[in-house]
Amino acid sequence: MPQRDQEIMLLRQELEMLMSERQQLLQVVGIAASLVASFDTKRLPIRAIETADLLATAINRLSEETLRDALGSVHAEIEAPEAEAAAKG
Repeated sequence: MPQRDQEIMLLRQELEMLMSERQQLLQVVGIAASLVASFDTKRLPIRAIETADLLATAINRLSEETLRDALGSVHAEIEAPEAEAAAKG
């Protein structure tokens, strides 16, 4: 196999591996975002609130597109706080 063809094959394999890892990471982020969104901070211990805040801060640093992809990968949706407040009355 010529050198160029071998390099192309190796790059293709690397890209496939990275895309697979991205999908797995999107699932983890989607699950984490859903979990944080479901927390009732009035019932959590202080240590858990601190950890949830760190996680929420990291999630909020993601681009909107990445977060949408992450939520989509686990078929989750997070309501905006305004929509949630309106639903409660």
